[in-house]
Amino acid sequence: MHDDRPQVEARLERALRRFVRPAQYGERVPLTLSVWHTPGEPVPAAEALRATYEPFDLGTPWGPPWSTSWFRLRGTVPRAWAGRRVEAVVDPGFTGEGPGFQAEGLVHDAEGVPVKGIHPRNRHVPVAAPARGGESVDLLLEAAANPAVLRDFEPTALGDVLTAGDRPLYRFAAADLAVLNEDVWHLTLDVEVLSELMRELPEDRSRRHEILRALEDMLDALDLHDVPGTAALARERLADVLARPAAPSAHRVSAAGHAHIDSAWLWPLRETVRKASRTFANVTALAEDYPELVFACSQAQQYAWVKEHQPHIWRRIRAAVRAGNWAPVGSMWVESDANMPGGEALARQIVHGKRFFEQELGVETREIWLPDSFGYTAAFPQLARLAGVRWFLSQKLSWNQSNRMPHHTFWWEGIDGTRVFTHFPPVDTYNAQFHGRELAHAERNFADKGRATRSLVPFGWGDGGGGPTREMLEKARRLRDLEGSPRVAIEPPSAFFAAAEEEYGAQAPVWSGELYLELHRATYTTQAKTKQGNRRSEHLLREAELWATAAALASASYTYPYEDLDRIWKTVLLHQFHDILPGSSIAWVHREARETYARVQEELAGITATALAALGTGGDQAVVNTSPYERVEVVDAEKGAPVLVRVPALGAAPLRQDRVPAGASGARVGREGIVLDNGLLRVVVDQDGLLASVRDLRAGREVLALGGRGNLLQLHPDHPNQWDAWDIDRHYLRSRTDLTAADSVELVEEGHLRAVVRVVRSFGASRITQEIVLRCASARLDVVTDVDWQESEKVLKAAFPLDVHAERSTAEVQFGHVHRPTHTNTGWDAARFEICAHRWLRVAEPGYGVALLNDSTYGHDVSRAPHADGLGTTVRLTLLRAPHSPDPETDLGRHRFTYALLPGCSVTDAVREGLALNLPLRVAPGVPARGPLVEAGHPAVTVESVKLADDRGGDVVVRLYESAGSRVTTTLRTAFPLRKARVTDLLERPLHPAERDGEGVVVQLRPFQILTLRLTPA
Repeated sequence: MHDDRPQVEARLERALRRFVRPAQYGERVPLTLSVWHTPGEPVPAAEALRATYEPFDLGTPWGPPWSTSWFRLRGTVPRAWAGRRVEAVVDPGFTGEGPGFQAEGLVHDAEGVPVKGIHPRNRHVPVAAPARGGESVDLLLEAAANPAVLRDFEPTALGDVLTAGDRPLYRFAAADLAVLNEDVWHLTLDVEVLSELMRELPEDRSRRHEILRALEDMLDALDLHDVPGTAALARERLADVLARPAAPSAHRVSAAGHAHIDSAWLWPLRETVRKASRTFANVTALAEDYPELVFACSQAQQYAWVKEHQPHIWRRIRAAVRAGNWAPVGSMWVESDANMPGGEALARQIVHGKRFFEQELGVETREIWLPDSFGYTAAFPQLARLAGVRWFLSQKLSWNQSNRMPHHTFWWEGIDGTRVFTHFPPVDTYNAQFHGRELAHAERNFADKGRATRSLVPFGWGDGGGGPTREMLEKARRLRDLEGSPRVAIEPPSAFFAAAEEEYGAQAPVWSGELYLELHRATYTTQAKTKQGNRRSEHLLREAELWATAAALASASYTYPYEDLDRIWKTVLLHQFHDILPGSSIAWVHREARETYARVQEELAGITATALAALGTGGDQAVVNTSPYERVEVVDAEKGAPVLVRVPALGAAPLRQDRVPAGASGARVGREGIVLDNGLLRVVVDQDGLLASVRDLRAGREVLALGGRGNLLQLHPDHPNQWDAWDIDRHYLRSRTDLTAADSVELVEEGHLRAVVRVVRSFGASRITQEIVLRCASARLDVVTDVDWQESEKVLKAAFPLDVHAERSTAEVQFGHVHRPTHTNTGWDAARFEICAHRWLRVAEPGYGVALLNDSTYGHDVSRAPHADGLGTTVRLTLLRAPHSPDPETDLGRHRFTYALLPGCSVTDAVREGLALNLPLRVAPGVPARGPLVEAGHPAVTVESVKLADDRGGDVVVRLYESAGSRVTTTLRTAFPLRKARVTDLLERPLHPAERDGEGVVVQLRPFQILTLRLTPA
């Protein structure tokens, strides 16, 4: 039998392209245009209404990069159109780029009230349905000339308004009043749904051939020269195949409207404010026509922007939430990076997000919603459950280069054993369109078939593309119960999760540990100053809150800076968004981030100084310690003179010399090089400025591997296959240059309290100055680094070959640590060739460990020795990169940071010294000596934050955790008398009374348990 299917499909495609789709709009009349080009940054509609407009012709170029133009669109509905559906159809010059990566617009009425957004796949503005005829049309279009920045990863100056130039990007193509022929429009959707379904069905399925013949009959009934007149008849030929119900066993799809809007990426933060407004206007307008719509929307920050800048849209959002059309999801301030934010910062992401949704919209969110972040810390399950979150969603691991996740619905178990019910939508996108290909993929791809029957599909254009469209809603109606297709039900994500957990929860498999993305590994390093700004801001916030709490308890005249701290926290949380902190945004974003971090740090320093001053006068100078551990350290007094001080945890001590331990012998120049010795470590710096030997005098062993030299800077070519700022691909390891040549190596300080060797190296156009510092009473060897980095597409590593036979590395993460194999026995192990660590990474063999500490970087790699005997482990920090896209000058310029080697350390030593490196002792005038504000009483119990309760009731909130991976019982003591102590959730809501004894609060912790205590002073 002759197979005529290809001919029928070709006939169908031509009919749709040439005749049916163009006939959706019938009669058209042009609107009259006039324009006002905003002279600078975007302005509110009220200001645009007062502006003077000039006539504007179609086809005229407009829009230099990042500029805004306001267009008036005026006209009259012809009287002959009475009774018909009339829309304004606007094309300000859309290009072939994806929706959201080009010109965008928000249409207002004549009073400046937002109506809806204009996007490449959503160009219409409702005028009348039905029209009376003769209506006056007066619209105001705010059009943004956003450039398409990411083109083949080529360097471009378009990523910053300072360099983008002033050549217009767009030509205004169309602005018409038009009649929507609804029969033709519905016919188009009928055909698309059926033809897409047909192409996904197996060749031997009779259903496929039934659809093909129905489409052929439809074409026979359709007069291509009178599509509007015959569309209704053509639809009748499809009615039967569209009415066939799905099989009882059909996969069930829970569909939620969605518009993933990156809070910054290929556009600056200020543009995201407008992207959110346009999309949210679209969604609230769409819900009026499609009451079944449920729009799942995350990121409290974007709601807050719309509330501030677009009160009309905000009121519509609140109404949509009440009506059930809008589902706030995600529980977080932004969809943050999920690897690098510190523990307290990740907790505050959830606290601020959940609190906003509850206070502003009356919704208690129940899920973490992170579809696009670049891997997920194993601390998340516990944090989620402590905040009342039950579910977790992502789909990003579908991007894995090497290994496929074995499940789509499962229990995710964190480092402490807490589990959260998790779903990865098998549709493998958060921008679904209800294309037949997507739904078929979701069903075929679903890894848990046979046990589970349902999955989630987020649908809608993201990143400024406008969100769900009416075409998507119409398709969903046709797919609700259609033979051959999964059943589609539009419903809130919470309905999906509740049903999935009830159906599958008892049998669902468990994934334990981090969710490592086998891609985008360079995001641990790219844009070093952004990462440094985040790290420093997190620790300065810890300082400010601690000392502000101490001041509030000590002085009735001191006012705790609630508003300032709240605002600063939200600024820091915003910049943890998953394209800002990872370094994958345009130059404009990171330039502004550097400026913002500088302001944040200045303001936090002021808050801390004010708080310390409020503690009263107690002498000339004191040293304050924000770390939860006692410190014996060398600090600089006046004119840089070193002083060895002892300072209590979370307390203060006079700036006076502590007893210098015996054996501190300073430095000397010998035949083997420069020798530094403090009785704990003996360090040899050779003529190349490298560590020829680090001997642990306490353990009586050499730390460096035989034949290896420490602090070896290594330069690799860095040419990822695709995502420049995001990726470091394995092939980079095949070539490297060891930077052994030194311009100079000199002993610049040799006192008994501190010895310093300065090493200067030049290579290419770059220059590195390092000071190798060994201090009295410290087993930590610091490397203070100043780099003028001028390389192109290179990556800089610092290598430490260690005489430690380590089966695994241990890296600090939020509220604990994770272990990762150092071998590559499996594909999963081999894929982790670049890993993330916070303040420290440790390798150990039984009885002995060495840690590498840092104050600002996150990228590391760990490998076994390449020699045949396999002895030794090399740990490397990834210091700097130089990709060209999307920021062509990524990381170029001056950098200053410190990393350190800590031999002979336990995990608790690494925790303590990592905090010490990131929380330098602060010399402050006039602060009286004081013991710990709170004291945990056990080295494995780490106090993470001390602050006043957010409800301003005067209670002290202490968040602590078990940091060694063991079980602990201890007593938390306070410097203030206690009237009451309660255990709370993450949001400081009381759960139950805390156990008390005569000395304080009894704390019993399982490994890595996080505990939040609310303490009421007496």
